[in-house]
Amino acid sequence: MKLKNSVKAIRESRLLSKAELARKAGVSSLTIDRVERGEACRVETMRKIILALGFSLDEKDKVFQG
Repeated sequence: MKLKNSVKAIRESRLLSKAELARKAGVSSLTIDRVERGEACRVETMRKIILALGFSLDEKDKVFQG
């Protein structure tokens, strides 16, 4: 099942490479690539990406849409 998210658009708008976002989030670049393609990931990974993009957990819907 594909997960809708705005990770790539937000990352690019902030001029971050996949590697930079991965380092900030504490995950691999491959994980960022998979998430951007809409593949499923763990809730903990979503949390790390949301925070690394500078959002609070209350703003999770700006990054990951149901």
